Amino acid sequence: MYPLGNTGLNISRVGFGGIPIQRTEENKIPALFDALLREGINFIDTARGYTVSEAYIGRAIAGKRDKFVLATKSMARTAQAMAADIDRSLANLQTDYIDLYQIHNPNMADLETVLAPGGAMEALIAAKKSGKIGHIGLTCHLLSVFERALSIPQVETIMFPYNLVETQGEALIQKCREKGIGFIAMKPLAGGAIENASLAMRFILQNPAVSVVIPGMYSPEEVEINAHAAGELTEADYVEIQNIRNTLGTAFCRRCNYCAPCTVGINISGVFLFEGYLERYHLGNWAKDRYSAMAKKASDCIGCGVCESRCPYGLPIREMLKKAASSFGE
Repeated sequence: MYPLGNTGLNISRVGFGGIPIQRTEENKIPALFDALLREGINFIDTARGYTVSEAYIGRAIAGKRDKFVLATKSMARTAQAMAADIDRSLANLQTDYIDLYQIHNPNMADLETVLAPGGAMEALIAAKKSGKIGHIGLTCHLLSVFERALSIPQVETIMFPYNLVETQGEALIQKCREKGIGFIAMKPLAGGAIENASLAMRFILQNPAVSVVIPGMYSPEEVEINAHAAGELTEADYVEIQNIRNTLGTAFCRRCNYCAPCTVGINISGVFLFEGYLERYHLGNWAKDRYSAMAKKASDCIGCGVCESRCPYGLPIREMLKKAASSFGE
């Protein structure tokens, strides 16, 4: 077990990311949580925005709540909305307390709303005082928000993307350690762009400033692979890491889907997923077959730019869609 900053919580360094179980059949969830217990994984992260994830987790941990440290998060920015979301999370998770409640991905303007009178922080402080939540955290994708969060006295944990191709937050991650703020590494596989899960996990876990890394998992097999990702990086590993960095660069889709919905119905992250299989993994026929089955293609983009205004990574999505259309020969 590893300390989560100065919260007093002791957690497994590999945690459970609750996004993928949205697409899992519910009757398979108990086996997944049995695997978590077998492998000693006790940190569970989900969110109000992950559709059925909270409810699935709540039913899966019934009767064994005390074996897990629960974290969830809300996009609410006002005190009223946050208070309502906390109560919904408690009901969904079938518990009377949540160990860590997080402000979910604010931009700088959102953060000011959260911290202003009547903002979400008021509800979080009240919930902590009443025992509904144990600790307050924040998740973000922007370095500017990460840096600002370090100065907010109520913030006890920060979640930010960290993986072998996204290391832009390393200096701030170290500051978390110095200040006793728990650091939660999300996007360990860069939204699925990194295929070598063992290498990706070992890269993150060799950084002692990382409290926990939360890969999304939806099968017992994935739990076992991630739980056993340990050991020092070898010279061959560093060569592979550099090759992956050279291939991916920084302008790639992490499949967070904050860009959605597209004005004309393009599954933007799906387009980029299939393009990755076409370009990086040389699965041309497989990728083309699945791309051709999409109702809307990259060439259907009308260039409105709404998706780009939502992308937390500032990607030039319109240009990327043009490239994808070309790659698939449209």
